[in-house]
Amino acid sequence: YDRLSKRLSSKGFEYMKIKAYGKVNISLDVVGKREDGYHLLSMIMQNIDLYDEIEVEKQKYGITLECNKSYVPVDNRNLAYKAAEIFKERYDIVDGVKINIEKNIPVSAGLAGGSTDGAAVLMGLNKIFDAFLKPDELQEIAEKIGADVPFCLVGGTKYATGIGTKLQKMPNFLASHIVICKPDNVSVSTAEAYKKVDALNPHPPYTDEMIKSLFSRDMFRITSTLFNDFELALKLEEVNDIKRIMYKRKALGASMSGSGSAVFAVYNSERKAKKCVDALKEKYDKVFLCHPTKEGCKIV
Repeated sequence: YDRLSKRLSSKGFEYMKIKAYGKVNISLDVVGKREDGYHLLSMIMQNIDLYDEIEVEKQKYGITLECNKSYVPVDNRNLAYKAAEIFKERYDIVDGVKINIEKNIPVSAGLAGGSTDGAAVLMGLNKIFDAFLKPDELQEIAEKIGADVPFCLVGGTKYATGIGTKLQKMPNFLASHIVICKPDNVSVSTAEAYKKVDALNPHPPYTDEMIKSLFSRDMFRITSTLFNDFELALKLEEVNDIKRIMYKRKALGASMSGSGSAVFAVYNSERKAKKCVDALKEKYDKVFLCHPTKEGCKIV
């Protein structure tokens, strides 16, 4: 603490802008449940270049959060606000923090939109207050904010276990284009989703097969192994409708992300990916053409 308090008293930056990238789950298995009620996961997460833009700056006191979307909470229900709270309290910071979120990632979609905003604020505050925190120190704080936040800090292609916070680097995901569609007016309660997953019959984890597929570099094997326990449990009609359109437009593979309700399709042809986007936009508003990225948050 003495070491940090000296560093935090120095000037640092006054303002940071960060790109906060979303993610998809190319596999997701719920493999158990801890005594405290948290579920144990085995999954592969992949960053995409669909991002929120986060501005963080010093102010005299308090925490202020603004967002371009009126439905996004601007108090400690928001992980960006929570990140600032935890960071300020942990390092006894008197100065205030102002956060602005330009939200592009759909909410309640399974794309880590809230988690990546929290990770971005953590990264920004580390710079602004000259904390010089090492990666493992940042990860420790990230775990207290939310289960996906540690991944969103580092990004890339990662094997996540435990409650999703233990991360291991994987070979890069080979897809060149990822089409994402979030059905309108379909948002999934994570708590409700886990209840339905708990009722599933046990099955061998697909993530083990996905790890082998990533190391094999075989695109057919990778796209054939896309799997999500939540998709299996929730059986959302809209998800199946979107997947039908994606496969009709020659998707190599398609799956739901996280606890839903966004669906993604994998392509290695820009022309086919764009045709899929055009077809989906005839029926849905939230459609995005994305690419895999190797970073979770990026200071710009």
